Amino acid sequence: MKQFILIICIGVTVQLIAQNSTVNRLKHYNLEKGLAIQGYDPVAYFIAGKAVKGNKLISAHVQGAIYYFSTETNKKIFLTNPVKYEPQYGGWCAYAMGDYGKKVEVDPETFKILDGKLYLFYNAYLNNTLTSWNKDEKNLKIKADANWLKLTSN
Repeated sequence: MKQFILIICIGVTVQLIAQNSTVNRLKHYNLEKGLAIQGYDPVAYFIAGKAVKGNKLISAHVQGAIYYFSTETNKKIFLTNPVKYEPQYGGWCAYAMGDYGKKVEVDPETFKILDGKLYLFYNAYLNNTLTSWNKDEKNLKIKADANWLKLTSN
Protein backbone atom coordinates (compact mmCIF):
# COMPACT_ATOMS: atom_id res chain seq x y z
CA MET A 1 0.00 0.00 0.00
CA LYS A 2 2.81 2.41 0.89
CA GLN A 3 4.50 1.70 -2.44
CA PHE A 4 1.26 2.39 -4.29
CA ILE A 5 0.84 5.76 -2.56
CA LEU A 6 4.48 6.61 -3.24
CA ILE A 7 4.06 5.77 -6.95
CA ILE A 8 0.94 7.98 -7.15
CA CYS A 9 2.77 10.85 -5.43
CA ILE A 10 5.69 10.56 -7.85
CA GLY A 11 3.29 10.48 -10.81
CA VAL A 12 1.45 13.59 -9.61
CA THR A 13 4.75 15.40 -9.02
CA VAL A 14 5.98 14.56 -12.53
CA GLN A 15 2.68 15.77 -14.00
CA LEU A 16 2.86 19.05 -12.05
CA ILE A 17 6.43 19.63 -13.22
CA ALA A 18 5.38 19.02 -16.85
CA GLN A 19 2.41 21.38 -16.50
CA ASN A 20 4.66 24.06 -14.97
CA SER A 21 7.11 23.65 -17.85
CA THR A 22 4.30 24.14 -20.38
CA VAL A 23 2.97 27.21 -18.55
CA ASN A 24 6.49 28.65 -18.40
CA ARG A 25 6.92 28.12 -22.14
CA LEU A 26 3.62 29.80 -22.92
CA LYS A 27 4.56 32.70 -20.65
CA HIS A 28 8.07 33.29 -21.96
CA TYR A 29 8.18 31.94 -25.51
CA ASN A 30 7.59 33.95 -28.66
CA LEU A 31 4.32 32.34 -29.72
CA GLU A 32 1.43 33.80 -31.67
CA LYS A 33 -1.73 31.89 -30.75
CA GLY A 34 0.55 29.02 -29.80
CA LEU A 35 2.45 29.05 -33.10
CA ALA A 36 6.24 29.09 -32.86
CA ILE A 37 8.65 30.78 -35.29
CA GLN A 38 5.75 32.37 -37.18
CA GLY A 39 5.13 29.03 -38.88
CA TYR A 40 8.67 28.44 -40.14
CA ASP A 41 10.06 24.90 -40.11
CA PRO A 42 12.64 24.64 -37.27
CA VAL A 43 14.43 21.67 -38.83
CA ALA A 44 14.84 23.33 -42.24
CA TYR A 45 17.23 25.89 -40.75
CA PHE A 46 19.61 23.00 -40.03
CA ILE A 47 18.93 20.74 -43.03
CA ALA A 48 18.38 23.29 -45.83
CA GLY A 49 20.47 26.08 -44.29
CA LYS A 50 17.64 28.54 -44.87
CA ALA A 51 14.30 29.63 -43.46
CA VAL A 52 11.46 27.62 -44.98
CA LYS A 53 7.77 28.19 -44.28
CA GLY A 54 6.11 25.17 -42.76
CA ASN A 55 2.80 23.64 -43.75
CA LYS A 56 -0.15 23.89 -41.37
CA LEU A 57 -1.09 20.31 -42.31
CA ILE A 58 2.30 19.02 -41.13
CA SER A 59 2.42 20.20 -37.53
CA ALA A 60 3.42 19.04 -34.06
CA HIS A 61 2.46 20.25 -30.59
CA VAL A 62 5.29 20.30 -28.06
CA GLN A 63 4.64 21.56 -24.52
CA GLY A 64 2.05 24.12 -25.59
CA ALA A 65 3.86 25.27 -28.73
CA ILE A 66 2.77 24.44 -32.28
CA TYR A 67 5.43 23.90 -34.93
CA TYR A 68 4.87 23.69 -38.68
CA PHE A 69 7.11 21.65 -40.97
CA SER A 70 7.78 21.69 -44.68
CA THR A 71 8.06 17.88 -44.85
CA GLU A 72 6.96 14.85 -42.85
CA THR A 73 10.64 13.90 -42.57
CA ASN A 74 11.46 17.19 -40.85
CA LYS A 75 8.57 16.65 -38.44
CA LYS A 76 9.88 13.17 -37.56
CA ILE A 77 13.39 14.52 -37.07
CA PHE A 78 12.07 17.27 -34.79
CA LEU A 79 10.02 14.91 -32.67
CA THR A 80 13.07 12.75 -31.91
CA ASN A 81 14.71 15.72 -30.13
CA PRO A 82 12.67 18.97 -30.10
CA VAL A 83 15.11 20.83 -27.83
CA LYS A 84 17.84 20.45 -30.46
CA TYR A 85 15.79 22.33 -33.07
CA GLU A 86 13.87 24.91 -31.06
CA PRO A 87 15.22 28.45 -31.28
CA GLN A 88 17.22 29.77 -28.36
CA TYR A 89 15.78 32.34 -25.94
CA GLY A 90 12.24 31.20 -26.65
CA GLY A 91 12.43 32.45 -30.22
CA TRP A 92 13.09 36.06 -29.24
CA CYS A 93 15.90 38.15 -30.73
CA ALA A 94 19.24 36.79 -29.53
CA TYR A 95 20.93 40.18 -29.86
CA ALA A 96 18.31 41.98 -27.75
CA MET A 97 18.47 39.23 -25.12
CA GLY A 98 22.25 39.68 -24.91
CA ASP A 99 22.42 43.44 -25.21
CA TYR A 100 19.72 44.42 -22.74
CA GLY A 101 17.83 41.31 -21.67
CA LYS A 102 14.55 42.09 -23.42
CA LYS A 103 12.13 40.06 -25.51
CA VAL A 104 12.15 41.56 -29.00
CA GLU A 105 10.32 40.23 -32.07
CA VAL A 106 12.30 38.56 -34.82
CA ASP A 107 12.41 38.14 -38.55
CA PRO A 108 12.47 34.33 -38.88
CA GLU A 109 14.50 34.69 -42.07
CA THR A 110 17.35 36.34 -40.15
CA PHE A 111 19.06 33.56 -38.22
CA LYS A 112 22.30 31.90 -37.33
CA ILE A 113 23.22 28.34 -36.39
CA LEU A 114 25.89 28.45 -33.70
CA ASP A 115 27.23 25.35 -31.95
CA GLY A 116 24.26 23.35 -33.24
CA LYS A 117 21.68 25.83 -31.89
CA LEU A 118 19.28 28.15 -33.73
CA TYR A 119 19.39 31.88 -32.98
CA LEU A 120 16.86 34.32 -34.44
CA PHE A 121 17.26 38.08 -34.91
CA TYR A 122 15.28 41.27 -35.43
CA ASN A 123 15.68 42.68 -38.93
CA ALA A 124 13.51 45.64 -39.94
CA TYR A 125 13.77 49.35 -40.63
CA LEU A 126 17.44 49.12 -41.64
CA ASN A 127 18.31 47.46 -38.33
CA ASN A 128 19.65 43.93 -38.80
CA THR A 129 20.68 42.84 -35.31
CA LEU A 130 22.50 39.77 -36.67
CA THR A 131 25.18 42.17 -37.95
CA SER A 132 25.55 43.65 -34.45
CA TRP A 133 25.55 40.17 -32.88
CA ASN A 134 28.38 39.04 -35.15
CA LYS A 135 30.57 41.96 -34.01
CA ASP A 136 30.54 40.80 -30.36
CA GLU A 137 29.04 37.32 -30.48
CA LYS A 138 31.05 35.77 -27.65
CA ASN A 139 30.13 38.41 -25.06
CA LEU A 140 26.55 38.81 -26.27
CA LYS A 141 25.94 35.06 -26.08
CA ILE A 142 27.23 34.89 -22.51
CA LYS A 143 25.01 37.80 -21.51
CA ALA A 144 22.01 36.42 -23.44
CA ASP A 145 22.31 33.05 -21.71
CA ALA A 146 22.42 34.74 -18.29
CA ASN A 147 19.56 37.12 -19.12
CA TRP A 148 17.35 34.30 -20.43
CA LEU A 149 18.01 32.21 -17.33
CA LYS A 150 17.13 35.15 -15.10
CA LEU A 151 14.02 36.00 -17.10
CA THR A 152 12.65 32.44 -17.17
CA SER A 153 13.33 31.73 -13.50
CA ASN A 154 10.60 34.22 -12.56
